[in-house]
Amino acid sequence: MPVDTPNAQSEHQTQAVESERGALVAVLLMVILGVAGIFAVS
Repeated sequence: MPVDTPNAQSEHQTQAVESERGALVAVLLMVILGVAGIFAVS
């Protein structure tokens, strides 16, 4: 009987949320650096 199936599923969801959050932070950081670069050049 697979007892730890819900635990494995919730762990997989947690990893998906963390990777999605990391990608969002990376995109946000690139946008901020791009805007800062534009202000630095001008």
